[in-house]
Amino acid sequence: MREIPGPPPQSDVAAAGGLHTYQLDLHERYGPVARFQLPGALEAVSVADPVLLEATAAVNERPDQLFEFLAPLCEAGNLQTLPAGEHGPLRRALLSVLAGRRSHEAHFAGFTALATELADRWAERAAAGPVESQRDLSELSLRMICQYALGGGIDDPARVVSAFETVLTVYLGGLREGDEESERALAYLREVVDGVLAGGGSDLVAALVKADLSPARVRDTVLMIMLAAHHTTGVAVSWTLHLLSRHPEAAARVAAELDEVLGERAAPEYADLKRLTYLDMSLKESMRLYPPGPYGARETTEDLTLGDYHIPAGTTIFYPFWAVHLNPDHWPDPRAFIPDRFTPEEQAKRPRYAFIPFGLGPRSCEGAGLAMVEAELVLAVLLRRFRFEPVAGHPVVPVERFVLWAESDILLRVTERQMGQ
Repeated sequence: MREIPGPPPQSDVAAAGGLHTYQLDLHERYGPVARFQLPGALEAVSVADPVLLEATAAVNERPDQLFEFLAPLCEAGNLQTLPAGEHGPLRRALLSVLAGRRSHEAHFAGFTALATELADRWAERAAAGPVESQRDLSELSLRMICQYALGGGIDDPARVVSAFETVLTVYLGGLREGDEESERALAYLREVVDGVLAGGGSDLVAALVKADLSPARVRDTVLMIMLAAHHTTGVAVSWTLHLLSRHPEAAARVAAELDEVLGERAAPEYADLKRLTYLDMSLKESMRLYPPGPYGARETTEDLTLGDYHIPAGTTIFYPFWAVHLNPDHWPDPRAFIPDRFTPEEQAKRPRYAFIPFGLGPRSCEGAGLAMVEAELVLAVLLRRFRFEPVAGHPVVPVERFVLWAESDILLRVTERQMGQ
């Protein structure tokens, strides 16, 4: 067995522009398996090869230290690092609701109404200047998850989004205790969740109660789902619009497909989604280039062999999704936006874990199916109705903020389009 290569301890992740950028350089210099030190002195082994990742796919433990920043959001133990025995029943309860295709279809009309409301607002504001796509789409995603799984809406989604950002900015900054503003924001979030739960009747809450979860864990779970769902889906759609605005030929193909499938209709039916193949490929290529969750991690419970390397039990395995998605061995010209990478023929040529926007194994995202339905619906409604153009001089810089976020939002100019344009 070979020694795992890597830089000396105390490498400056912040100076590299963040952990996701650091990972790209790490693997370019040291190969597909590399050791490095995370902020906080936690040593990890990073794996950017999709074939080697398969040997780790069954691992069902997460390192407590790496997800400690989320602990303040949870009063009944950090949901992100629950032991496998506790995590299993929670995962099954979540999948019973979030992964159900019948349930997706049942909520589709409500999702369509919310997406159409946003399109109407953008049409009204278009003459006044560009739209803040990331902010607005995050709010839309939050409304959708509340409607879908929490039994109702919320009065002020913009305030909820802002509160999440306040809390995460503090704790992602490494502080152990929030300042007064973040503590007020966290208290407000818990009040919102309590209000949602008081409305009663959601399928999600019923499933969590049936799984014998404590009231505190039910509330923690609902809060974490609100966090994950409003961030990831909203940023995935906004990154897709960003890329299509800069690739007009691809945008024209999406528009032509929508015109062909939808005809005169302004929005798809649930059954139409499977016919929107180029839109689906564009979304996946966007999530390859800008994975909403840029990394993940596991902690080995037994010794593993990864290629020529021995990984002892208790090792933190780091999943640099961005580095995996830009691995030139499996993605030629990796930084180019090429939706045709996701034709069935091209996908069959790649290893199973070359594309992992929702993670892998027993800790992968339970809401992956729901997220794809929401994102494709929203894209279909917006791209059927509008053309999008980038705003000259506005920088779009990806930063880590629990998800891969655009630092100063993604501003887009919006023009209404007619069928065939």
